[in-house]
Formats: sequence, C-alpha cells, structure tokens
Amino acid sequence: MLQRIVHFSLKFRGVLIALSCVLLGYGLYVAAHSKLDVFPNFVPPQVEIQTEAPGLSPEQVEVLVTRPIETTVNGLGGMDSLRSESIQGLSVITAVFKEGTDIFVARQMLAEKLNEISGQLPVSVKTPRMSPLTSATMDLLKIGLVSDKLTPMQLRTLADWTVKPRLLSVPGVARCIVFGGQVREMQILAKPDRLSAYDLSISDVMNVAKLSTGVMGAGFVENANQRIVLQTEGQALSAEALGEVVIVRTNGLSVRLKDVAEVKEGPEPKMGDALIQGRPGVLMATASQYGANTMEVTLAVEAALREMQPIFDQEGVTLYSRLHRPATFIEVSLKNIKHSLYMGGILVGVVLFLFLGHFRTAFISLTAIPLSLLTAIILLDKFGITLNTITLGGLAIAIGEVVDDAIIDVENIFRRLRENQELAKPKSAFRVVLDASLEVRSAVVYATFVVALVFLPVLTLTGLQGSFFAPLALSYVFAIMASLAVALTVTPALSLIFFAKGVRNSKEPRLQVWLKRFYGRIITSLARWPKVVMAVVGIVCIAAVLMLPHFGSEFLPEFREGHFVLGVQMIPGTSLQEMLKMGKEISDELLKNKNIATVEQQVGRAEQGEDTFGSHRCEFHVELKPDVSGEDQETLTKEIRAVLEKYPGIQFEVMTFLGDRIGETITGETAPVVINVYGDDLDTIDEKARAVAQVLGTVKGAKDVQVKSPPGAPRMAVRLRPDRMTQFGFRPVDILEAVQTAYQGAVVAQVHEGDKVANVTVILDGANWREPEEVGSLLLKSAEGLQMPLNQLAEVYLTTGRYSIMHDGARRRQVVTCKPEGADVTSFTAEARKQIVSKVMFPKGTYAVFSGAAEATAKAQQQLLLNSAISAVGIIILLGIVTGNWKNLLLILANVPFALVGGILAVFLTTYFGDPGEGGLTIGSLVGFVTLFGITTRNSIMMISHFEHLVQVEGMNWSLETALRGASERLIPILMTAIVTALGLLPLAIGSGEAGREIEGPMAIVILGGLITSTVLNLLVLPTLALRFGRFSKAAQTDE
Repeated sequence: MLQRIVHFSLKFRGVLIALSCVLLGYGLYVAAHSKLDVFPNFVPPQVEIQTEAPGLSPEQVEVLVTRPIETTVNGLGGMDSLRSESIQGLSVITAVFKEGTDIFVARQMLAEKLNEISGQLPVSVKTPRMSPLTSATMDLLKIGLVSDKLTPMQLRTLADWTVKPRLLSVPGVARCIVFGGQVREMQILAKPDRLSAYDLSISDVMNVAKLSTGVMGAGFVENANQRIVLQTEGQALSAEALGEVVIVRTNGLSVRLKDVAEVKEGPEPKMGDALIQGRPGVLMATASQYGANTMEVTLAVEAALREMQPIFDQEGVTLYSRLHRPATFIEVSLKNIKHSLYMGGILVGVVLFLFLGHFRTAFISLTAIPLSLLTAIILLDKFGITLNTITLGGLAIAIGEVVDDAIIDVENIFRRLRENQELAKPKSAFRVVLDASLEVRSAVVYATFVVALVFLPVLTLTGLQGSFFAPLALSYVFAIMASLAVALTVTPALSLIFFAKGVRNSKEPRLQVWLKRFYGRIITSLARWPKVVMAVVGIVCIAAVLMLPHFGSEFLPEFREGHFVLGVQMIPGTSLQEMLKMGKEISDELLKNKNIATVEQQVGRAEQGEDTFGSHRCEFHVELKPDVSGEDQETLTKEIRAVLEKYPGIQFEVMTFLGDRIGETITGETAPVVINVYGDDLDTIDEKARAVAQVLGTVKGAKDVQVKSPPGAPRMAVRLRPDRMTQFGFRPVDILEAVQTAYQGAVVAQVHEGDKVANVTVILDGANWREPEEVGSLLLKSAEGLQMPLNQLAEVYLTTGRYSIMHDGARRRQVVTCKPEGADVTSFTAEARKQIVSKVMFPKGTYAVFSGAAEATAKAQQQLLLNSAISAVGIIILLGIVTGNWKNLLLILANVPFALVGGILAVFLTTYFGDPGEGGLTIGSLVGFVTLFGITTRNSIMMISHFEHLVQVEGMNWSLETALRGASERLIPILMTAIVTALGLLPLAIGSGEAGREIEGPMAIVILGGLITSTVLNLLVLPTLALRFGRFSKAAQTDE
C-alpha cells in the first residue's frame, strides 16, 4: 500500500504540488478566520438557578426555597454535583453536569423540573430562573462610567436605559450586569406622625399606592363600518401627580398621599456599589454567549462603545473601557506563541541548511512545517476546537517530529541519489526516489503510530485536566499524522522535481564528514566497554529516580495575564459605606504603582449577578499596564499584598482572573486549597471550621486562610406572638407586610416613561426608624382600626446569625480556603491534612473533605498513569511487530528511562535554581515527559529498523562495522531532529513565565532537557547495547 501511495505521488507530482498549494491557501484562510481564545472551554456543563425571596433570612431561604428546589432537581440525568448558597433574599443553586452532556438538553430538563416546583414555593418568592448561558471565563469586557456633571441617579439611568440595551444588542453578548450609581424609583415616604394624625396605617398607604398608577388596555368600540381602539391615559408619571392620589375622604375632605407622605424620586436600596479609579461610578460587566468568538464579540462591543462616545462627551461622562479585557490576554498570549513558532521556524531553516549543505534539501524539509501545521489547524476547526495557547502549544512541540519525517526522507533520498551517480549504470531518478522513500517509510509509519499511542493517555484525560490537555494532544497527533501524509506524498514529489537530473555535488558536506568520522571513533571506543556503559546508564537512572520525591507538584502554574482579582472580606454586617471608604484608600494606594493602569472595586452584589456577596465582601479588579513582564507581575503580587496587609481585621486573597475561574470550576471556590466541613448542625460545623482554619494557619506557607461564611452577622429578630395577635385581632401576613414595607420598602406599582421603567415603592420615612432600638415602636393597624406598636405583638430583639448557608450535594457545609505561598500545593495539602487529622476532633456526623487543586492534581496523575499503563500494552504490541524479536524490543524499552533523565534534571534545575514560582511537576511537565517518551521511542525504532535493513536487505553481517555504518547513517537525521526540536521549543522555554507560555513553558523545559539525554542515548548507548545484545539475522528475511 505504501508503495502505491508513493508511486502515485511521484507519477502525478505536478497535480500533487498544485493540490498542496490549494491546501496551503485554504489552511491560511481557516487560520485567519478561526475562533481565538486563551484556553479551550474548560468549564463543565453547568446551570445556575437563582430564586429571589425578598426579605427572607438565610435560614428561611434554605428551608423554604433552596431545599425544595434541590430535592426536585437532585438526581437529574447526567448531573455530577449540586452546590447551593442561601443568603438573605436569594437562593443560588449551581447544577454541574457530567462532561459531554448537551448543555441545551440539560437546561431544558431543569426548566421542566423548575416548572413543577414553582407552585410549591411561598407566595412572596419569585419564580426560579436560570442564568444566561455564558462562555467559560464569563467576563467579556468591564467598563466604568464616571461623571462630575451627572448625579449618581442620572449616571445609572444612562447606563441602564442607553448603554446596556446597546451592548446587549451586540451579537454574542449574553448579559450585562450593572453595579453602582442609584437606581431611580418613585418613593412614597410615609410619615409616622401624619399617619397617626389621620388615623391611618402604613398598610393603608400601601393599598392605595397599588392603585395609584398603571397601564391598562381598554379594548375597542365597533360600529357598522369601523373599529376604533380605546387608548386610556392617566398614568401618574411624576411625583407631583402621584402625591395627588386620594387615600380616604373624611368629613368631605380628601386625604391625599402627599398629606401623609413625602412623594419624590429617590434611589432604590442598594445591594452593592462600585468605585472606578477610587471615584464613585457605574461598573458594567458584560459576558459572552456560550460558544461565541471572544475576540470578535469584544471588538464588536468596543465598536458599539465608540458609537456612543458622542453621548458620553455630551453628558460629561468619562468612559473607562478596559477595566478588564480578557481579549488582551488572548492577543498577548497568541502573539507570544506565534512569535515562538516563527522564531523556531527560522532557526529550524538555518539548522537544516547548515547540516544538509544544500538549499533545495533544506527547502523540501521546511515545506513540511506549513503544510502539516495548517492541515492540523483545518482538522481542529472541523472538530470545533478553537485556536488557543494550548492547541498552538501542541503544534509548537510537534515541529521537531514534523521536520523529522521530512528530514529522514530527504536525507535518505539525497544520499541514495548521490550514491547512484557513482554507479557504473545509474538507475533512473524516479526509481531511486521511490526505493529510497520506501526504505525508511515503513519504520516511520510504525514510529508515528507509536507516538500517537503515547499520546492516547493525554487524549483520554477527563475533567478540567482533559479540557486543557486533550486539545494539545489532539493538535499534536493531527500535526504528526499530517506530517506522515506529507512525507509519503509531497516530500518524494518535490525531491523528484528538484533532483530529476541528479545531484550536482556528489560529495557529502564537510560538516557531515567530520561529524561521522568523530562519531565513529566514539562508537568504536564504547563498543569495547558495554558493561561500563550499562553501569553508567543504571547509576544515572537511579539518581534521577531518587530526585523525584523532592519535587513538588502543581495542577497548573500561575498565569501572568496582567490582571489581578483581590477578594476582600470584613466582618459580616459591615456597611457599604465602610467598605467603600476602605476601597477608596486601597484604590488610591494601588494606583500609585507605576505598573497598574486601572483599579475598580465592586462591593456586595448586583441585581441578577452571579455572586452572592454581602455588603461586607468586595472584589478589586486590578488591570496592569501593557508589557509588564512575568517577573514584574510576581513582584507586584507581593506589593499588592503589602498594601492590603495595612488594614487589620480584613481577610483577603490575591488571584489572577483565570486562576479564580479555574478554582471555581474545580470546587466552586477561588482558592487552590479548599476544605469542606460537612454536618447537620450549623453551630457545630461553624465551630469545627474555625478549628480547621486555626490549624491550617500554622502550616508552613499558609496564606489567605479564610472561613468562607463566618457566623456573627448582626440581626434583628422579630418573633410574632400568636396569643397577642389573636387577642387584638391582627393577622400575621398584615404584620409581616407592614414590617417589610417599613424597612425594605414594598414595590406596589410601576411608572412607564417611553422605554424606561421605574418602580413605585412605599417605605417608612424618618431617620429614627433606622435605629435598631426603634424597630419595636413601629405602629401597626388591625382590620378593625386598632393601632398598636410592633413590640406589643412580637418579641423584638438584637441577635446574630449567618450571612449565608452553603450546601454541597444537598448537605450543609462550611468552607475553609487557603492559598499556599512558597510551597507547592500538593505537599502543602499533604502536611495540612496530617495536621488537621491529628489536632481537630470531629463529632459523629461531622467530617472534613479536602478538595481543590491538590486533589485535581492527584486525580489527573492517577488517571494519566492508569491510561499510560493501558497505552503501554498497545505500544509493546506495535513495537513487537516492528522489531520482530523480543531482544530488540527490550533494547528499545530499556533505553526509555535514560531518555527521561534529562527531563527530570531540567525540572530539578528550574525548581531549585529558577525563578520563584517556577519548577515542580505540573500536569504540563508530565505531558512533556509523555512527548519525550514518544520522541525517544521513535528515534530508537528508526535506529533498530535501519540495522535490520542493513542486515536483511543489503546482506551485511551483524558486526561492529555494520553497527558503525547504521549508526553513522542515522547520525545526521537524529542530530538534526534533536537540534530542530530544541530550537523550535527554545523560545517557549526561555519565555516560560510570560503570558500564554505558562503551560507550554514547563513542557518545553522538560523536552529540552530530555532531548540531551535522548540524543546521547540514541547515538551512543543504543548502538553499543545493540552490538552486544541485539539480534539481526539474515534468516529473518528468508522466513518472511
């Protein structure tokens, strides 16, 4: 079959080259129009369910809202986990589905379940709704609006009714969440003294206010020949008109709303707020739709903002359009990866020319790079995989293998053509090229399939690790398979076109002659001491194995994306004003740093936002200036910590945005170390969580230790007394509505002005009513007109409670988080586990479970090892077919450990002598070892196969002379492959700390270190051991 393919390619070489040019052009088109992103979609299918429960406490939300919904949706087909958080007035449930689940089907199933439960929830609870379907990173673009001309209410109105609709109209934008400013509403501020004077209650005001305004259709009038639509108008559009609405008539006089209340435009109660560059403003966070092209949507949103710039200028609004722009990281990352590819390609070209000594042979070898890589990009596009730093990294590490396929073919063809010219009766160029290609092609095919099998364990990884590394393995396999196809077709065709008239210079290049002569002397010397060679190899391998326990391991490295997220938490119950005051001080201090471009603070939560923050929690998003190096970002992390440490009593964590999102994907929390304390009794799990946090803080390297939701939030309890209500004729719902209206405000109607909508809210006026001790004095009125203060009908007292109650799998939990510093996550977690088990005693029914990056790393490593063991069986079977006898098979397998020694040494050097934060075993470096295994096995196969060819095809006896000739003829291809691969990866390794190279950098370092020992192995150790233990018999040919 191989002969037919090569023969067909040579016969129709002109057509083949034309088709290759078409493929090249199409590949460039696909590459230019492919979706671009930082990483593949790493978030498993998940749906967030939010249910508003106005006024309910966290305990009430848990029992009345969260548990019924959890019971209904738990166990849904394909569901992997179910997390929830119940806070005052809101239940948030996150349903995570198994990998591969169709997210649209999952949402449909959830929608059907939610329809079943909606009628079973309390009347005051709103209908559960699913959050919009967004991309993995969610954030698309964060913008800030600041104005010295507009009031906070006018600025928020501009954001809500002008900017937000325009941004949501951009294709690909899923949602736009707004923080800060003041939301306009019509407020009816009831005066307690005036209500008493007119013998009215706040319930009377609320009932009348519900009827004060509205929009209603009136039908039509129809006669014999016309139908006339009735349009009613009379909606109160202003505070003045609303104030004229009559509550009651007494003694012929009308008591209007304005007689007992102040009617005005005012701000809605805030659940959150924002500072932009330390100034009050409005923050708008957009998110992209699931599957949208992040770059395209970002550019479209920025174009929409430019269209609105005249409006901003006219209104005196300053626009901060890049408070957070993930597309910038995409641009920088892809630029760095592409730069590495370009630099690697140039260096490869130089090396090929120097070694081959001929421009045409170098050109033929180089054509394999664009053809193979662009074919791989086309295949990735057809499989729906984006171009990102991971897939491009896979293409980068494949360059060596891609060029190697062409080098093996070109070098052998060129050598055979040169030998053919020296014959008395030379063969035709067609026959020489065909025979030379087939001579090495069989071994190359087997070697390529072995490499593909080597990557099978990476391809079959699941979960977050699979999301990251399976696309890398896929792009690598696509590239080497495309390279194999190019080597079978295009390379022989070009060789025949360029060398149809023979080789002009029949002499070997001087560099090759010198290298082979020097190499021959070394092999001759080593052949005398095979046992010494074996002893040295054994000692080196044992030393490398002894190094392994001293390496730390990380799941993923720190990302240098140029954007930090600072999570800050004060004691529960801290007011928005206090958080904003602290936020301004921190913002001003951070902005003094020369590397920081913008700082925004978001306190609490926004309407319909995904966060469940209270007023005591906030986030700062710190955007760095362009071109801040990875080393400077590491320094900046410490400087930011130093600023936050000036504020005693706060808990904080410093993260990158992607690190934050990846952490949330693994456990629902942002920190790399997460300890969940489960139990039934809230007081017990809170107590044990504090004990765990105390022990965790003593572990070396512990930073940012936090209890996620500590108790202690101040609370005013109002416990109704049924006996008193019965005695005086009060109904529970009347009392509860009155209290809610007085302190939260009751939305009773809406005012429509064009496309703008404002709520009409009734609320109790008076600053003294905001004092805790005055709550019990709230005046209530029964249906019979009896007025009594609240404290006569209920117990009113100040207490403490919880801000939030969390569940995981419908079990109550408390969460302790930590971010290790100066220690790898795996070893830190092992030590923390040991300390907690020995020092914290858990009562029956209460227990702690570790999760986070360390658990993900262990799971990924176990899965990689198990899959590797299965893959090894297939590799051994394939190698057995190639070698034909078990001794040669053992020769190849025995050499692999020595090849990995260089990778282990590279990890050791970067761990102990590299920059802080670099080194250690990451999943990326483990993938590097897998790649190294493939390269070594491939080269070993080619060497052993060439020995077999010399003995079985050319009839040479197996001896030192045969071994020397076979090794010498493989010298140049092995050296070129090693140097080409090394130079292709060198830019990635050098810039491993820069944006976009954080994952590929460790891989490149491992492969570079391993290439050194792998090359030594294949050129020096393998021929020596093969000469002593190998079996290459002419009889093998006869048997076939």
